[in-house]
Amino acid sequence: MRTTYLVCYDIANDKRLRRVFKACKSFGDHLQFSVFECDLNPAERVEMEETLGQIIKHDEDQVMFVTLGPAEGRGDRVITALGLPYTRVDAPCFVF
Repeated sequence: MRTTYLVCYDIANDKRLRRVFKACKSFGDHLQFSVFECDLNPAERVEMEETLGQIIKHDEDQVMFVTLGPAEGRGDRVITALGLPYTRVDAPCFVF
């Protein structure tokens, strides 16, 4: 069974940030800056955690997995926003 996760991260170093972004992009959809939506089965979740765990510095960075429930049968995805409207982001991450 696949579960949908909101994966959010705060990375202290630009090089690690780019690597985390690239890794997350291979597992899910980029929603906003450091936020991804990922539909993962249990093995993919473990693989993603291991991949990210090898990139981040555990005493400086944070990656959060927010469980949204089963990927199937939960209805339409609805994203609302305050302020600027939500728009799908397909652009790569830029760090200056």
